[in-house]
Amino acid sequence: MTSLVLSMLRARRGQAVTLALLALFAVAAAVAAPAYLQAVDRAAVAGLVATATPAERSLTVRAAVNEQREPGGVSFADVGGALVALPGFTQVYAEEFPAIGIEPDPAVASRLLFRQGACAHLTIVTGRCLAAAGEVVVGERTAARLHLAAGDLITLTFAYISTDPTRPFYVADGDATPLTVAGTYRTPDPDGPYWGEHEYFRLDHTGQPGEPVFTAAETVRTMSHGPSDVSIDATAGPGTITASTVDAVRRDLAGLDTRGERLGRAITLSSAIPQLLDRIDRSRDLARRSIPVGAAPLLLLAYAVIFIAADYGTEGRRPELAVVALRGARWWTRWWLTIGESLVALLAGGLAGCVAGQLLVAAVVAWRLPGVDAPVLSLDALRWAPWALLGAVAAMLLAQRRHLVSSVVDLMRRVRAQLTGWRLITAEIVVGLLAVTATAQLFLTGGTLSGVALLAPALVIIALAVAAARAVVPLARLAGDRALRRGRLGAALAAFQLARRPGAQRLLLLLVAAVGVLGYAVTAADVAARDRDLAARIGTGAPRVLDVAPLTRSQLLHAVRAADPDGAYAMAVASLPAGGPGEAPKLAVDATRLATAATWLDEYGDLDAGTVGRRLRPTAPQPVVIAGRDVSVDVTVKGAVADKPIGFSVVLSSVSGRGTATVGFGVLHDGPYTFQQRSAVCADGCRLAGVHFTPDTTATGVKLTVVLRGIGSINPPAVAAGGADLAEPARWRSTGATLTAAPDGLRITLDAPDGLPHGAWVQAADAPTPLPVVSTAALPGTLAGLDGAPVEVHPVGRLTAVPRLGTHGTLVDLEYADRAATDAGEARHPQVWLGPGAPPDVLDRLTAQGLIVTGDTGVADLAARLAVQGPALAVWFHILSGVLALVLGAGGLALVIAVDRRERLADLAALRAQGLGRRAAARTLLWTYPVLVATSGVLGLATALIAWRLTGWALPVFGEDLPALPLPHWPGPLLVPATWLLAVLSLMAVALATGRPRAATPPTPAAAAPRA
Repeated sequence: MTSLVLSMLRARRGQAVTLALLALFAVAAAVAAPAYLQAVDRAAVAGLVATATPAERSLTVRAAVNEQREPGGVSFADVGGALVALPGFTQVYAEEFPAIGIEPDPAVASRLLFRQGACAHLTIVTGRCLAAAGEVVVGERTAARLHLAAGDLITLTFAYISTDPTRPFYVADGDATPLTVAGTYRTPDPDGPYWGEHEYFRLDHTGQPGEPVFTAAETVRTMSHGPSDVSIDATAGPGTITASTVDAVRRDLAGLDTRGERLGRAITLSSAIPQLLDRIDRSRDLARRSIPVGAAPLLLLAYAVIFIAADYGTEGRRPELAVVALRGARWWTRWWLTIGESLVALLAGGLAGCVAGQLLVAAVVAWRLPGVDAPVLSLDALRWAPWALLGAVAAMLLAQRRHLVSSVVDLMRRVRAQLTGWRLITAEIVVGLLAVTATAQLFLTGGTLSGVALLAPALVIIALAVAAARAVVPLARLAGDRALRRGRLGAALAAFQLARRPGAQRLLLLLVAAVGVLGYAVTAADVAARDRDLAARIGTGAPRVLDVAPLTRSQLLHAVRAADPDGAYAMAVASLPAGGPGEAPKLAVDATRLATAATWLDEYGDLDAGTVGRRLRPTAPQPVVIAGRDVSVDVTVKGAVADKPIGFSVVLSSVSGRGTATVGFGVLHDGPYTFQQRSAVCADGCRLAGVHFTPDTTATGVKLTVVLRGIGSINPPAVAAGGADLAEPARWRSTGATLTAAPDGLRITLDAPDGLPHGAWVQAADAPTPLPVVSTAALPGTLAGLDGAPVEVHPVGRLTAVPRLGTHGTLVDLEYADRAATDAGEARHPQVWLGPGAPPDVLDRLTAQGLIVTGDTGVADLAARLAVQGPALAVWFHILSGVLALVLGAGGLALVIAVDRRERLADLAALRAQGLGRRAAARTLLWTYPVLVATSGVLGLATALIAWRLTGWALPVFGEDLPALPLPHWPGPLLVPATWLLAVLSLMAVALATGRPRAATPPTPAAAAPRA
C-alpha cells in the first residue's frame, strides 16, 4: 500500500509539490512568529538599555556612618560591597562630609568628597590631580571666587549644621586639618553615569553648579570628623542586561532587597533598574501580543489554500476513487488511498517549513535589525510547528471528506453540486459570530490583545471576505443576465462563471482575504510610522533640545537671551511642579521666542505659535531692581515678641545671570531699622523676588506689623522702591500678610492665629495677575506655580495639544512665572530648545554664557528610540505576513485557474459548437479571472480599511508611556493605495499568464461531451 502511495506521488508530483509548498507556508508562518519574537526581544532589550538613563543602569547603597568616633563596627565598604556584588556590575565607593574653613559665610560649608576614580572623570585646569594624602582639588569657579590656586595651603574642619531655625550656620566639630590645593578642576560630564544620583553638582549658594572639594581616601580616613555619608554605586556594564539575563537581574535585585531589609534602616538601597526592567517587560509583552496578530491571518489563509488545493486535487481523482469504492475496498484502504498522497506531501512540506520559516526570519532580521545576535536555527521556534502542521492536515481532511463519503455515482459525476446546505451557512455564521465576539472583547477590555481578541483582525478579515464572496454571487448573476440581454456574450459567460462555479467563489474569498491582510499590514505599518514621527516631533517640542546642568530660572533666561540676542533660534524652557489631582502638566517657555524655536504643528489647533506667544506676554509692570551688591532695606517693626521670633530676609535674583541669593537679616525687633548686607550675585543688579517673614513653623498666634520704608543699594546709592512706589498696595502682592498704605511706605500686617508654617511673602506686582496661560482643557482659578505655591491664572487661548505635553498640558511664560514665584530658584528640568535657524556653533555660544550642556536630543533621536521598541519592530512581521498572504493568494489563483482550464475549454468548445463566436469565447477564457481579481482587489481594500477601523486602534505602537497625543488613526494618501495597486497588478499578471489558453484551438465538442 505504501508503494502504491509513492507511485501516486511520482505520477502526480506537481500536485504533491503544491501541497508540500502550502504546508511549508503554514508551518513557516507558525515557526516565523516565535523566531521573529526572539529577535525582537533581543533588539528591544538592547535598544532600551542603550537609551536608558544612568540611574536606570545602576543601584546605590547608602549609609550614614561614624566609623572614626565609633570604632569596632563592621566596615561599610566591606558590607556594602558584598551587598551589591552582582555579576557584571562595577562598583564605585564614595564618602563625604561637610567642612568649613575656606568659605567666608558661616552658613556655607564645603562638600569634602572622596570618590573612587574621580581623577579620571575630572578635567584638570591648573596644577594636577590628587597624588597623595593631604591634597585636594578645587573647582575652577570656587577657586576664582575664593582666590585659591594650585599649591596654596588651606585648613578644613568637620562641621555640622546648627539647629537655629532663624539663621542656620555650621559649627566646627573636630580638629583643623591642613591641606594643599593640588589643582583646580572642571567637570566635563556632570550628568554622566559615573556620578550616580548624588547631585554633587546641584546649585550651590551662589546659584551656580556646585563644586565639591575632592580629596583622597587616606585624607578622609585620617581627618578628624564625625558622621559621614558613604555610598557604593554599582553600574551595569555592557552586556549585563540582555534578553537572556533580564530575569536573572530581576532575581538578583529581589535578593538584594531582602538582604538590605535584614540590615535594617542603617543601610538604604535605591535603584531605577526595576523601572527599566518593567519597561523592557512591557515592550516585550506588547511585541508578544502584536506578532500573533500578524501570524493568525497568514495561517488561516494557508489553511484555506490547502483546503482548495486538496479539494481540487482530489476532484481530478474522483473516477479513480470511484473504481476503488466500486471494487469493495475496506474503509481504511479507501481512506489511505485517498489521503495518503496528500498526507505525505503535507508532512514533507511541514518539515521543510520548520527550517524555511527560521531562514526567512533570519533574512528579515539581517535586513531590518542589523547587529542583533539572534540564532538562525532554534528549537524554541518550533513549539507551534506541530500544531500548525495538524491544522494543515485537518484542512486537507476537511477538503477530502466529501470525496470519502460520496457514493460511486456521485464520484463519477463530472460536475458536482454546489455546497448550499445548512453546513456551509452554519460555518459562515460561526465565522461571523467569532469575529463579532473577538471585536467585542477588544472593545470591552480597552484594546487588550489577549484570548480570542488576538484573532480579532484575522477573524474580521475572514468574515468580511466570506460576506463579500456570498454577496458577489447574486451580483455576478445579475451582471451576467444584463450582459446577456445586451448581447455581450463574453462578459455574460465570465459573470456566470463567477456566479455558478464553487471554485470561483472560494477563490474570491481567498483573494479578498489576501489583499485584506496585506492592506491591513501596510495600514498598520504606515499609521505606526506616522504615529512615531508625530510622537517624536511633539515629544521633543523643537527640532533640537539641549538639556543643561542645574541653574536658576533667571540664569537660564539670561544665558539663552545673551547667546541669541535677536531671538532667532533659541528658547529657554523649564517644567513646573505638579499641582493638585487632575491638574494638567505645565511647561514654562520664553514666549517671545516660541515661534522661532518650537516645532509648531497643525495638530496643536487653530492658534499659531506667534499668537500664543503674544497672548502669554502682555505688558506688565517693571520689576523692582536693586542697582548694586550692597543691599539696604529700611523697615519699622511693631509688635515683635521675644518668645515668637520672626526672621526677616529678601530673595534676590541677578539680572545678569549670576544666580539667586537669599539675604537674611536675622530676627525682627521693635523699632526702626536699616538693614545692610552685601550680596555678590547683585554686582550687576538684582531683581527683588520677594520679602520673606519666617516665624517658627510650630508657633501660633503670630502677630506683627512692619512698615517697609525703602529698598535699594548703598553702593552705588540708588533707591529701588520707596515713597510713592511703596505707598501703593496695588503695586504689591502678598501671601500670608495684609498690605495697606502707610504714610512712609507699605504697611505689612501679619495676623495668623493658627501660625504661618510657610511664612509670609511680599512681592512686587511685576507679572500680570492673574497669570496668562494657554491650555488644552478648562482650568480652575489657580495652578501650582514654579515655587509650588498656587498662582491665579487666566486662560487666554485653547489648544488641541501643546509641545512636549501632548493633548493634556498648559503653557505659561517662563519670565512671568518666575516673577510670580517667591523663590527665584532652580529651574526644573532646564532645557534650551533650538529652532531650524540655529547656527553650527550654537553649543559654543551657549557654553560661553555659562551653560553646561548635558544632553542633546533631536527629533530623529526620539524617533530612533521609538523605532527600536517591541511594537515598532513587530510591525515588520505584519508586513512579512502581508507579503506572504499575497503570495498565497497568487498561488491559489494559479492553482484554481490551472485546474479549471481543461473543464472551461471543454465548456467553451461545446458553446462554440452551438454557435459562440471565437472572439467571445477568447474574451471569456482570458478575462474571467482578471475580472475576479479586480473585484477581489476592490473588496479586499475595503475589507482592510473596515478591519482597521474596528481593530487597528488596539495594536500597540509605543513600548513606553508617552503623554496623550493627537495621533492619526488613518494611513497617509500614498503608501496604502500604491501597495494595493501593486498587489492587484501582480495578481492580474498571474491571472493573465495562467489563464491564457495553451492551444490555438479549443477541444472538439465531442471531447467536451459530459460523462455519465
